[in-house]
Amino acid sequence: MTFVQLIDCRTSRFDEMDRLMDTWVEKTKGKRTATHSVIGKDRSDASHFIEIVEFPSYEDAMRNSNLPETDKIFQEMVALCDEMPSFTDLEVVRDDQLNAATVRRFFEMLAVEGDLPPVDDLIAEDYHDHDPANEQDTMGRDAMRREMEMWRGGFRLAFRIEDQIAQGDRVCTRWTCDATHTGEFMGLAPTGRQATMTGTTVFRCGEDGTIVEGWWQYDRLGLMTQLGALDALEQ
Repeated sequence: MTFVQLIDCRTSRFDEMDRLMDTWVEKTKGKRTATHSVIGKDRSDASHFIEIVEFPSYEDAMRNSNLPETDKIFQEMVALCDEMPSFTDLEVVRDDQLNAATVRRFFEMLAVEGDLPPVDDLIAEDYHDHDPANEQDTMGRDAMRREMEMWRGGFRLAFRIEDQIAQGDRVCTRWTCDATHTGEFMGLAPTGRQATMTGTTVFRCGEDGTIVEGWWQYDRLGLMTQLGALDALEQ
């Protein structure tokens, strides 16, 4: 179970403490078990800071604490604090990565049967899509909806999310798509063939949670080959 430790401290020497944290990162390279660290400053008190450190488990956190480098840095950190820092240990019982959930819903919507549902709460009105297979970028929610309908009109789609990494306002998704060619696509009459395509998409989400920009990399050539679109060229 993911474990989080909150370190609450007050210091008028934050620049020195910041450099100290850089030293700890360097000294514990290849040894530390912490996976994520965030430091926040109190907007109403410039001397009040909270560090949030994430570990895969409590046991990993304890191994990290027992490193000689961690103990040494901790003693130096205490010396920079105006008072003894406090620690809060938390077992994570819920972890909602909202942008990642939005992106998963996008891929689910692409594969839903029947009419395409409304996308206003999913895609921003000024959405900007970067797809190297298109001569021009797709600009705007309505244009992206037409792009989605083009794919849905040509195929019965099913997506598998293989990997997903969320950082800041970006979500990177490695996916596999199983497609059955049921309609006209790029001038190719429906063949009924089944094909598999892999790709990676990076989406940027806005402050309101909608998707505002996307970058695609996928094997369209492999898809068209599986559909037999290149057979005439090879003869």
